[in-house]
Amino acid sequence: MRKSAILAVALALVPAQAYCQAPNAAVMNLEFSWVGTTACSPRSPAFTVRNVPAGTTVLDFTMTDLNVPSFAHGGGRIAYAGNSNIPQGAFTYVGPCPPRETHNYQWTVTALSAAGAVLGRAAAVRPFPPR
Repeated sequence: MRKSAILAVALALVPAQAYCQAPNAAVMNLEFSWVGTTACSPRSPAFTVRNVPAGTTVLDFTMTDLNVPSFAHGGGRIAYAGNSNIPQGAFTYVGPCPPRETHNYQWTVTALSAAGAVLGRAAAVRPFPPR
């Protein structure tokens, strides 16, 4: 099976978030790096978020292991005050800890208003350990 087909199946298995989606939610950009992240570390990686919509007060981050989507890695929420660079260790979660082989991890960030409405969303995927 081709990697793109496997990724498509894995993405279909990712559980949906229970948020109220704004009808005109923005498409944001998300980048992250595993640099400085050791296996099984609970410190979040560094992120860069772009095109965060006006009115965003919270960024909600969730990580999914696309090789084992049923494993709950969790994520974290941070207050958003306009900074596009989120430093490493901004929150704790169950870090990447693949048993033997490289796994693909997807981070999803959701921009929320003070009322909890979804204003935008973005996702990015990277292998761990990095190749």
